[in-house]
Amino acid sequence: MADGKMMEMAEVGASLMTSESKPPPARPLNKFERVFQPCLGELVGTTFFVFIGCVSVIENVESTGRLQPALVHGLVIAVMVTCMAEISGSHFNPPFTLAIYLCGGMELNMVAPYLVCQLVGGVLGAAMAKAMTSGENFAKAHGAAFAVLHEDSEVGRAVFGEVAMTCLITMVLLLGAVNTKTKSPMVPFLVGCTVIFNILAGGDVSGTCMNPARAFGPAVVSNYWVYHWVYWVGPIAGGLIAAVLVRLLLGDRKIRLILK
Repeated sequence: MADGKMMEMAEVGASLMTSESKPPPARPLNKFERVFQPCLGELVGTTFFVFIGCVSVIENVESTGRLQPALVHGLVIAVMVTCMAEISGSHFNPPFTLAIYLCGGMELNMVAPYLVCQLVGGVLGAAMAKAMTSGENFAKAHGAAFAVLHEDSEVGRAVFGEVAMTCLITMVLLLGAVNTKTKSPMVPFLVGCTVIFNILAGGDVSGTCMNPARAFGPAVVSNYWVYHWVYWVGPIAGGLIAAVLVRLLLGDRKIRLILK
């Protein structure tokens, strides 16, 4: 009897210890954390990405060529992705948002708010760049709007370049951040590196935008719209192609729609 009672007391004590060691249940996210904070993250992240990127172009030292803008754009996106990943997912780019939604990485009700915040952030970032830089350099660089194209004969190559380069960086993002099988904690570094070598490779062909928000903000602030449509059509098409490739062929069984 005594042994039985001692065993019973030991079980009760163990049960109490077990219950005390359990972590408290996670508190569900409130509306601010689910809706408003992610949108603010996209707004702030896109603002500073476009701001730093535009300044690097406006104040670019000619002797560095494409190197200075390439490094600055790549490094700032790597830093902002790392900082904002747990807040908004760190899209900062309309084609990224569309591709992530198509691959099941976000809810439909957040797509439009994200797109609006990214475009507004692009305008704010370009306005900050104008406030910081000299008027002479701002005018010379058209406010860091994409002024590479001057003739219709150049448009076809530029559109193809934007499609191909945006497809590549979107695939890196989807496979590194959304696809379970290939997820990597190094995705900010991978995306930043992809930005750098894309700009180094294709800067003289199209300017290597890969982001309509990055094109839209400077175009609004500097009122420079020459061949602006290229920087919407190319990146959006490239992002959609990447989403199709991941959804149909490259994704894991959870994402892939065929050949499961």
